[in-house]
Formats: sequence, structure tokens, C-alpha cells
Amino acid sequence: MAAVLERSFIEISGFERETLPTFREITLNLAGVCVIYPDSAGGFHYEGSGKLLSITSNRFIHWSTSGDTVQLVEQSLDTNLLNNAVKLKITHCPLLPGGVHVQETLNNVTILIVTNQTVHRLVLPHPTRMYRSELVTELQMQSIFTDVGKMSLQDPAHSAVIPSPVGQTVGPTASAAWLSHQGEAHYALASPAGGILVVTLPPHDTKASVTILELKTSSVMQRLAGWMPTAIRGEQSPGDLALSLAVRELEDDTFILALCQDHKLRMWSYRDQACLMEADMLEYMPACRGVTRSSGQGHRLRLTFSSTGLCLAIYLAVPSRGQFTVLQLVATDNNRYSLDHISSLFATQETLVDFALTSTDIWGLWLDDTNQTVVKYINFEHSTVGQWNQVFVQPAPEEEVHIGADQDPRETYLDMLFSPLRFTASALVKALQIYRRGTERITDLPWETLKKEVTVAVEKELQSSVTEFEFSQEEYRQLQVEFWSKFYACCLQYQEALATPLGLLLNPHTHMVCVLKKGFVSFLVPCFPVEHLYLSFDEYLFSEEETHVAEDPEVGRDVLQLVQCLRLVSDAVPGDMAYEMEKALEHLQSPERAAEMVLENLLANDKSNVIEDIHNKLQDVRNPLAAMAVLIREMDLETDSEPGEGSLTIAGQSLSWRISLSQLYGSSVAVAVVCQAVCQMAMTRALFCRDLLILQQLYLRLGDNVFPGGGPQLQQDLIPRSSQLLSSYYLLKHITQSLTTTVPLDIIDANLQHLSVLELSDSPAMASNRSVRSPQTVVELFYQSVARKAIITQIYSKQHSPSPGTALLHWPHMVSSVVTLLAQQLWPNNLGFQFPECLMGNCQYAQLQEYVRLIEPWCQVNVGSCRFMLGQCYLANGEGQKALQCFQEAAVEVEREEFLLRLTGAEEKAAAAPRLQYYNKVLRLLEDVGLPELVIHLATLAITEAVNDPRSQAALWTRIFKHHLDLGHNSQAYEALTQNPDSSSQLDCLRQLVVVLCERSQLQDLVQFSYVNLHDEVVSIIESRARAVDLMSHNYYELLYTFHINRHNYRKAGTVMFEYGMRLGREVRTQLGLQKQVNCCLASLNCLRLIRSDYAWIVQPTSGAVYERPAASPKRNYDGEFTTGPVSGQIDILELKDLQKEYDLARSRLTLAQHHPPSAAIAGTNNTDNIFSKVNGK
Repeated sequence: MAAVLERSFIEISGFERETLPTFREITLNLAGVCVIYPDSAGGFHYEGSGKLLSITSNRFIHWSTSGDTVQLVEQSLDTNLLNNAVKLKITHCPLLPGGVHVQETLNNVTILIVTNQTVHRLVLPHPTRMYRSELVTELQMQSIFTDVGKMSLQDPAHSAVIPSPVGQTVGPTASAAWLSHQGEAHYALASPAGGILVVTLPPHDTKASVTILELKTSSVMQRLAGWMPTAIRGEQSPGDLALSLAVRELEDDTFILALCQDHKLRMWSYRDQACLMEADMLEYMPACRGVTRSSGQGHRLRLTFSSTGLCLAIYLAVPSRGQFTVLQLVATDNNRYSLDHISSLFATQETLVDFALTSTDIWGLWLDDTNQTVVKYINFEHSTVGQWNQVFVQPAPEEEVHIGADQDPRETYLDMLFSPLRFTASALVKALQIYRRGTERITDLPWETLKKEVTVAVEKELQSSVTEFEFSQEEYRQLQVEFWSKFYACCLQYQEALATPLGLLLNPHTHMVCVLKKGFVSFLVPCFPVEHLYLSFDEYLFSEEETHVAEDPEVGRDVLQLVQCLRLVSDAVPGDMAYEMEKALEHLQSPERAAEMVLENLLANDKSNVIEDIHNKLQDVRNPLAAMAVLIREMDLETDSEPGEGSLTIAGQSLSWRISLSQLYGSSVAVAVVCQAVCQMAMTRALFCRDLLILQQLYLRLGDNVFPGGGPQLQQDLIPRSSQLLSSYYLLKHITQSLTTTVPLDIIDANLQHLSVLELSDSPAMASNRSVRSPQTVVELFYQSVARKAIITQIYSKQHSPSPGTALLHWPHMVSSVVTLLAQQLWPNNLGFQFPECLMGNCQYAQLQEYVRLIEPWCQVNVGSCRFMLGQCYLANGEGQKALQCFQEAAVEVEREEFLLRLTGAEEKAAAAPRLQYYNKVLRLLEDVGLPELVIHLATLAITEAVNDPRSQAALWTRIFKHHLDLGHNSQAYEALTQNPDSSSQLDCLRQLVVVLCERSQLQDLVQFSYVNLHDEVVSIIESRARAVDLMSHNYYELLYTFHINRHNYRKAGTVMFEYGMRLGREVRTQLGLQKQVNCCLASLNCLRLIRSDYAWIVQPTSGAVYERPAASPKRNYDGEFTTGPVSGQIDILELKDLQKEYDLARSRLTLAQHHPPSAAIAGTNNTDNIFSKVNGK
């Protein structure tokens, strides 16, 4: 696993690509005077947020204020929270900046809110009281805000009006709030005229009055009935105005600290009602001349506990400079306090938005002159040079969209607008509302619907501006670019507004840092060493003395020099060439050739002598090959181990431990952050590899002038490795930005059926995720449904189980491990194949097809498995022939690849021929899809694999026979039947052939087949069918008669027709039956007359074939075939005269029935004299 360099961080936007977040709105209608305060934001972390076995693990609340509205959101990185967002509007009462304070007790979470004229208290249930059991297995949990709508927020017990002096319109300038041990809610408010007012609400479960106290610089606290204008009494000066307040409870006292406009820090004791300390902060600022007379409006104060006690961080905002001063509070005699100086740190010239203090670090959030966000942090204890560590913030979306000559402007802009990492749904919706110029409010549009609405709006605007009826293609393209760029610019403005930073949120328990913005929250994750070097600002890169990517100091210095060259290359590559390089990767062209073309362009257009500067810097690299090898090794994510299946059965762990692990980092917020971090890594490293490849091409051109004898190693080793790295990271970049497709339920069910045929439906990677939020990228789908459990198991399986409640969640370490392991599971050169399996299991066929296309030219791992997956895609798209080709190509790798072995079942049992089993699985799949032609083709191929396996051969020939017969290929079916080596299977096929051809009335084919070595079997089958079915609805006797005539076997033909006639006479006592009997006897006579008189005889059919009881139904066995009676020892021979007699008798019966129809019913008797007398009587 790559090392993580925790001294730099990278910002990952945490917004989800859902439609507008759903806030429940609550309004308090109050009268007041509006005062304009800046927007602000803050947050709160539960005490148990850093403990794995806690119900509040990785759980926090963040809020933002704007005017008279505060938005409160509770989020968790482990579980999705329901009803977690509330928008509280207190009309005409704007909230103070930082005027929201959250505290937790054993049973409740209390939110204290301060406006310019009122204070409010929300008492909510603690999560541990909402879910008593520690074993919470739900995928979703209720937020503490679930029942906030039932609360009476205007209840006097939970709110109070701040009394204001006559004529005063300005409210408090700063606030702090806390809960006492008795449950009282205290609000410390900075008076506009100086001093501090403390408003106290009684405990929420008691009835008492609100008290108001004022702290004055005279160190006396008086109880007032109202807030008297102390400025009129002249007791305070404007310099006493508190700009920032902080509160800390120590032992049995509460200290209120105020950083005032006169640059002094004052501390009051709430218990002793006295000012315990007053210190001038300018004493800690060097060169402070000229500062004392000017008041500071941007001073800030923060507190924290460290191992040595209570620490304070003071930010003094003075003209042309800013400084952080870290002090420690020290108790002296007589209940007095002093300050020990720890560190003074100079800040940059940007405008400070917020800062936060931990026990070791100061984190700062600024806006620079171009309104760009700047985040930095510094260790105030060990920073000797005072250099701030970098945080690489998320850049704004590109202002200009490059559209290639072969690209459609509309599709290009839609891809930019709706791809991950760029725009929130809120920005798109607001831009759409403005573009429509309508009054209707867009509330809840699905992502795909929003995309369609944007397309319709822009195209409608374009059409309405057209005045001519005919355009050239180029003119219409220009119009498209114009209108789409206009909408894109509108989205940029709203996205920039939503990305305005308002505050920082630090979790001291997990060390997680968040940047709170106007429209979303972003998370800071540690930067890996390669990204740190590549993204660092020049002043940081030049001051680097060592790097974590190389242990040898000499190699480390070479790496730094090489990275500086790469930075020059990156700055020199023009936008159009970067686009061409991207397109070359997309179209599977050679990366080396593309890099060479970019270099040729740089050399041809080098007006700023960049190549010369790079050449000069390369002279300082002593061993460029070693430096390149180190960087390539650092970026290569290939591992020898194969990822686990994701089972959470960790030996020796408790049930609660396993359940907590199963939920860790499983919420939609965590999924978005982790997968966007992988995307950010892929994007950065793809650019790094691109620049490295261009630099390597430059090395080849410079030849021995730069490094003698290094060309062969560069060409044969380093350039191919760099090229494959570039292709790999381009692939990761593509899949992390590729959105999933919504799949109808019937398609999912059909896919499950196919997986069950392949016996893969129980595989964790194949589990279909029907509850997936939409939209999401395919990597988010994979992480959420498959990879997360395996990754968490891999992290914790190597650790010993800590005691309950003590397992700590260190965010920088955990998120770095999760990101690295997820990237390794996605890495195409690793053995794991779960990502494509997940795509197939979730019916993401287009994305899977594109994935296979991108890795096909260069990836030599899981080649056969990829061909099989591509075949599945073709099968889903109805391209059966292509699918068959892919399945055949995959068969070559069956014995070598884990996925294909699992597919064949060769892992569980020793298989003599895995390839044959593979063919059987694919044949079942093709049968399930309904492609008999392909089944025949593949089964024919599979027979070659079953040379020494007669049983498999018989099954394959049977399969071929069946599908040929189903398709109406009678000759091919007969051919397959004759090739079957198993006599039993052959007989079954023969019986099926006879029945089916008879049902289809394709008797000509049935009769003309040669039936070599099967003649007697055919006769037996037809005879059995003839004797087992109804005589009037089937013509098996006639078929058998034709069969024998065709083979010139007249005696057997005569026998068949005689038997047919005898049965007709006994079983079908109708005129039609008599007519058929006459014809049968005549046909039998004709057959015997065609042979020599010596052979003109037949054997009378046995009693089993001729039923003794008239009209008796045939008797059948359990196979449905005719059951013969016991064979007697006597055989009757019938000659021509006997047949003639039978014919005459039948003819007489028919004549009688024709003249006297009722007599047909007795035609089946053997009373010949009676019949003749009736005929003569007529």
C-alpha cells in the first residue's frame, strides 16, 4: 500500500448527484428589525463519533445561516439518516454569525440559537435514546430531527426576547452559549456598546423565569430587569466591544473569554462575577506600531484542550497583516490567571473566513483576491520555519468547454454539466429556472428528467431565436455552441455561489476536517506522495528537502528535480494537445505515439523556450532512470494478493463488532466521498503519467547528451510501463465518472435467471442492488454493493479486536486505506475480477462493454474472463453471433483464470475437462436466451473436447438433435441422431423424431430417411404409437404402410393395413370407419398380390393388437405406449383367400350401413350369416 503523506490534504466535494435536498421547513413568525449579518456555518461532532461500536460513530451535525434562516443537517458516514434536514426560519430576526451552538447530554442533544433579538432552544432526543440497543442492523436510521416538527418552538420555556434599549436597532455582535450541569441554557451576548449580556433559560423540564445578567468592566455582575443603555452611563468605551466570545467550563466554574475591539482579551468568572484577566494581545505581535489606535474588526478567538491544559488561539486582523497567537491559560495565586505564549504564526494576506484549533494544529480558511478558496494548516508546536501545509482545494469547473471537430456541442455540454465532480443539482436547477424565465418552482426532478428538461429549455431558446429557415451545418453548430455556452455560464455562476466557503468543521475524535460551503460540504483526505509533489505550489516544491517516495536521499533529490520538470511540461502542454492526447487514449491509439506527437508540437511552437528550461533542469538529475522507476513503482497499484469475497466472518469477533464493520463507511455520503477520492487520484495521476511519457520522449530525443547509455532501458522498460500506467489511470478516470443506467425490473429478473443458469447468482459480486440511489457512478455501485465489505474486512482482519467501545476511527488513516484498496480492486492488472462481475450482475451492459473495450489492447490479465463478459453484453444487446465468438475465445483461458474456473464449477470438484464444463454452462445460457442456432454451433465445437467422454458426447449430440428438430432441420436432426454413441439416447431421439414429424405432417422426410441399423427400432416405435393412439385422429398405420411400401416390403405393408382394418372394424362402429376398413382390406390384398404366390400370406396380428371387446380403449404402460397382452402359443396364417373373405365381409357391412345407417353400430360383430341376410333382404 502506498504511503500517505499527511502533511498535505486534498479537498473532495461531498455533494451527491441527487435532486434538491429535502428540507422540512419550520417558520417562527416574529416581529423585529432586520439587520444584515454575513452568512456563517458550523458543526458539531458527537462524543462517540470516533468509536466504532458507538451508535453515533462517524456522525455529525452541520448548520449554515443566511439572513433569518438556519439550515440544520445531521449526517453519518456509516448509515443513511432519514428526516435529517430542517430549515428553521425566524422571520425578521437574522441569526448572528456563529449563532448556533450544539451540546449533548446523556439523554438529549440541545441546539441553542441566537438571533439579533431572540434566543431559542431545541431539545432533541440523543441517538442512544432513540435506539436503545447497540445492535442496529438497519440500512437507514431516523435522525434526531425526525420529530422536530412536533415541538413548540415559540414556547416561552424555550425562547426569550433580548431586551433592547430605547432607540437601539443594532443587536449583539457575537455570541457564545452553553448548558450548565443543572440543565440551564446560558447565552453570552456581546453588547453593541460594550460589555457582555448573559441570558439564561431555565432547565427545559422545569417552570421558571428567564434571567438576564450583564457583565461590566467594573467586575461587578448585576441582576437587571432589562438591558439598560450602559453607554449612556459612560461606564464603557467602544473599545470594550467583544468581537469574539468563547466559553469553557473548568471544574465548578465557567469562564467567558472575550476578544475585544481594543485588541485585549478579557476573561470573566461566571461563578465569582469578576473579571479575572485582561491581556493586551498586541504585546504578542512584533512591529505593532501604528496598530494600537486602529480597532480590529476581524479578530477571532478559539479554545481547545491539550495535554498541558486550556489553549487559546487568537487571530488579530490588523491592516496589511494578520497573525495567529497561541497561548496557554495558567492559574496564578488569588484566583487570578495569566497567559503563557506558545507560538506566533503569521498568516497570509487573504481574507480570513474561519479558523479552527486542535491540540496541535491551526486550520485556516481564507478567500483570496480572486475569490478562490484557500485552506491551510500548521503545527504550532513544531513548526520552526512557520510554513503552512497545503490543502489542494477542488477547482471550479472549467470556464470554457473544448469541443472537438467530431463532437456534438449539445452532447459535450451535457457531459460536462451532468458528469460527477462538477455541478450540484441545486446549481443546475437554479440555472434552469432562470433560463426558463418562468415562475414555477422545480422541486423534485429525477436526474434523467432534469437532463431532458435542460436539453428542452436550451433547444427551445435556440429555436425561438432563429429567424431564417435554412442553415448550413456549421452555422447551426455555432448557434448550438452559443446557447449552450450561455446556459453553462449560468450554471458556473450558481455553482460558484454554492461553493462559497463559510466555515471549517474539525472532529477532534476522528481528526476529520470538513469545509462547510453555502451549498454543500467538502471533506479533506490526505494526499498521497505523488500527488503532493505534482500538485504542490512552486514555493513549496522548491523548499522540499526530502520525499517519502524514495529512501535514498540522492534518488529523492533526483525525484524532486524530475517532478519540477514534469510541472514545466504540464504548464507547456496547450489545451488542444491535451484534448488530442485524451482522444488518443479513448480511441485506443498508442500512448507513446500520442506523447511523441505532443512533444513535436511543443518543439515546433516553443516560443517561451520552455523546452530549453526543461533541458537545463534535466542536467541536474543525476540518475533519471532510477527516479523514473521510483515514481512508476509508487503509482503502480498491482498487488500479488487477491481481494477477498467480502465475508465479514472475522474469527473471534463479537456480533456487535461484525455489525459495526458491516456498516462502516456505508452511507451515501461516504460512498460519494470515497469514490470521488479515487476519481481525483485517477485524474491527477493520469496527467502525471502523460507528462512523464512526454518527458521520456524528450529524453530519447536528447539521447546521450543527458544520460549516456540509458536509451535502451527507457525504450524497453520505463516507457512501456509508463504507457500502461497512463492507460490504467485513464480507465479508472473513465469508470469513476461513468454513470449507471436505470434498469427495469423485468430486465433485472431476466438477468437473475441467466445468472442462475450459470450458477453465479449466489456470488457476492453478482448481487443485484435494487435499492441503489440514482444516479451514481458504476464505481459507487461497486463500492456500495461489493467492495466496501471486502475492504473493511481486509483492514480489520489484521487487527486484534479492541475492547468494546474503544475501537477508534482515525479518518486520515482509514480513508487513505479505503481509497487505496478500492483503487487496487479496480486496477485492471490485478487478479480480482469482481468489478466486471458487479457490472454484469447489475445489468450495466453498456458500461461493461466500454470497460472491456478500453482494456483489451494492453491488459493481459483476465483476458478470457473479459471476453466472456463481452459475450454477455452482446447477448443482452441481441448480437448473438458476436456473443458466440466471444464465448469461443474465452474457452482458451478456462483452465487459467479464477472467474472462468468458478464458472465451470472446477473449484469445488475435480473436473476432468473444465473446458467441456464451460461449454455446457454457455450452452445452457444460450438455450435460456433462446438461440438454438448458436447452441448447435457451440455444441458441435464442444464435441471435439469430449473425444474420450462418450457420455458427454451423447448429451451434446442429443442437444444438437433437439435444436435441429425444433428448427425444422429434419435432415440435420436425423444426422445428429445417427452420430449419438449412446443407444438409449439414440432411441429416445428416434422416438421424438417420429412423433414430431408426424405431428408436423412431414411424413415424406420420415419415410425417406435410411435408418441404417435403426430399421427395426423405427418400425417398433411407429407400431407402438399406432396401437396407442386414437385411430381416427392419427395416421400412424398409414405411415407404417408407406414406410414398408417405400422399402418394397409388401408383406409387412399388407400386415399393417390388415391390422388397421381389423381394429377399425372393432373400435370404430361408424360408416366412416367401415369405409376405412374396406380400403385397408383392399390395400392389404393389393400388397399380397404384388409378391409371389408362395409368399402371399401374412401372420394374423396377435390378440394384443386386436381388441376382443368392441370399442375398447387401448391399454398403455407408464410411458404411454401400447401394452400387449399375453402371447398365445398359436399362430394363424392368413392367405389371399382369407383376406379376400375379410374384404368381402367389410364391403358387405359398408353396403348395409349405407342403406341402413343404424346397422353400422352392429357392424363390429362376427355374425357373418346375419349380415348377408340383411344385405340380401334389402
